[in-house]
Amino acid sequence: MKIIMLGAPGAGKGTQAKMIAEKYSIPHVSTGDIFRANIKNGTDLGKEAKSYMDKGELVPDELTVRILLDRVAQEDCKNGYVLDGFPRTIPQAEVLQSELNKQGTDVDFAINVDVPDENIIKRMSGRRACVTCGATYHIEHVPPKTEGICDKCGSELILRDDDKEETVKNRLSVYHDQTQPLIDFYSAKGVLKNVDGTVDMMDVFNAITNILG
Repeated sequence: MKIIMLGAPGAGKGTQAKMIAEKYSIPHVSTGDIFRANIKNGTDLGKEAKSYMDKGELVPDELTVRILLDRVAQEDCKNGYVLDGFPRTIPQAEVLQSELNKQGTDVDFAINVDVPDENIIKRMSGRRACVTCGATYHIEHVPPKTEGICDKCGSELILRDDDKEETVKNRLSVYHDQTQPLIDFYSAKGVLKNVDGTVDMMDVFNAITNILG
């Protein structure tokens, strides 16, 4: 079972991908994790990716796809996998499609965790992180016992730059420009399934497992 997770930043698709991987005993394949592993292990692909990242440039689609295909060709992926963070653009989706076709396989499901922008802005701008131990809170859903202070170590809680409203709006804008077209791409292939990402995390997961069977 080959599954692609779609959804805006902050929609919760990474959390769902991990839960799917655990339930169905298939690997959770995150492009970020693959890059870090290749760089850490000093592979040729990792060195090539690092050369772009060190210059602050995006890793080109062609190299991203090569790194991804190298990962999904490994033994633990023979029964399928959950792709998280890939593809992000139509060109990436087309290259992935072409490679899967060569192998005589295809994507089984593209799960879109659908959350309106205003929910994501509220969700992410309400996050707070501890400067010392990294514990995370949410001012509405998981508030600390004392406002602005970490329950675990007593250090100050901050709003990370990534979670500031302007940053979130910019990330959503990039998502709508680049990644939203993937919804149409996989819809046309007949594999797109939408789930409501505004409900409780376990309700989202139950909706996904009902689709996957």
